[in-house]
Amino acid sequence: NLVSAAIRIVPLGQTEGQAALARLSRLCPAIADEALQDTLDDIGSSAFLADIASMRHETLYSRIFRS
Repeated sequence: NLVSAAIRIVPLGQTEGQAALARLSRLCPAIADEALQDTLDDIGSSAFLADIASMRHETLYSRIFRS
């Protein structure tokens, strides 16, 4: 999502955006391995106000960078 927003907002073209995603995708296996070692308490959280803000987000006129 951040790369997609950067493509639209800053002078970052689609090719550069795809290159950034390709570089970031290399991190996925390491992050997945780390997450497999974590407990639910390590990866879980409770953020009720963030949930409410997310629900309101879809009805905003201009939503980019408001969440």
